Amino acid sequence: MDISSVKALTFDVFGTVVDWRSAVLREGRALGKQKGLSVDWVEFADAWRAGYEPFMQRVRTGELPWTNIDALHRMILDELLVRFQIAGLSEAEKEHLNRVWRRLDPWPDVREGLARLRRRFLVAPLSNGNIALLTHMAKRADLRWDCILSSELARRYKPDAEVYLTAARLLGLRPQQIMMVAAHNADLLAAKAVGFRAAFVYRTREYGPSQTTDLAPDPAVDIVARDFAELADIMA
Repeated sequence: MDISSVKALTFDVFGTVVDWRSAVLREGRALGKQKGLSVDWVEFADAWRAGYEPFMQRVRTGELPWTNIDALHRMILDELLVRFQIAGLSEAEKEHLNRVWRRLDPWPDVREGLARLRRRFLVAPLSNGNIALLTHMAKRADLRWDCILSSELARRYKPDAEVYLTAARLLGLRPQQIMMVAAHNADLLAAKAVGFRAAFVYRTREYGPSQTTDLAPDPAVDIVARDFAELADIMA
């Protein structure tokens, strides 16, 4: 593929850049040990993530007003605390647990791969995470973005076309000058539908060893890479 016209790479974050599942498991287990809780933290972590799409859909349909991801995560968490019979947490402890999504670690190949890509391209997240979440995450995880782009800027959630078009407008670029990088085919296909290029990066353990989704790229994507290092090689 001719990449001479590509000026910027935008990245899905949860699952593509950062390993959300390991962090939620780690902090959940630490909390359980501290509080003497008997909880299946694997089931808890997967249930928390599973609530993400249905709650965003409630915003898309107007059932909920515009609500950012920090707040949606808290709504899901409050339901899970009841479902998993987790009692005795103070408000401060609940809020700290909710903000685990700001404390996610990048996959091992990310920092070096981003640094290499950044030499030639603008690099920015384009995530459903809100700006505060993404900024705190980047600070803690040393993710050296050129800027922070979020669906919050469009007050829509991916895969709504307006999220991608708003990112292009704010970068002062045509959609065809931007490549979306993600481990999720739906995100990439939505970006391609408005003119973005699309790069699929494998994250076959995002959901643990029994993952069944996004194990292979859709044939419509432009570039396929094992990880960010290979993506940097391809884009060099």
